Amino acid sequence: MRIIGHGIDIVETSRIARLLDHHPDRFLARCYSDAERAYATDKRRRVEHLAGRFAAKEAVMKALGTGWADGVAWTDISILRGDQGQPHIRLTGQTADLARRIGIDQWWISISHIKTHAVASAIAAGPLSPHG
Repeated sequence: MRIIGHGIDIVETSRIARLLDHHPDRFLARCYSDAERAYATDKRRRVEHLAGRFAAKEAVMKALGTGWADGVAWTDISILRGDQGQPHIRLTGQTADLARRIGIDQWWISISHIKTHAVASAIAAGPLSPHG
């Protein structure tokens, strides 16, 4: 395994709260997958959970090394929960195609949040050589 990219991001939860207050439907539809919206719907600390996923998506974009280039879309990056509650990444669309092209076949993601901030780190990895 070789590390292809690493990204980290921090988000103020107040920023997410403002977006939810001013443009709730548009913001949620533009930035979160159906599964992510469903996960956060009934959460007691909904803003913190959404902020954590927002930071995680930014960290993934940084690990990809592209930001918004090459057709990367917010909703192509889903941060889901595993059986034990651990976050994991599911890529779709052009973002998944890009990850395959640059040799990414494994991800690690870590998210942490408190009332005021959320932070996430994403590591993208692939085979030891580009040819396997």
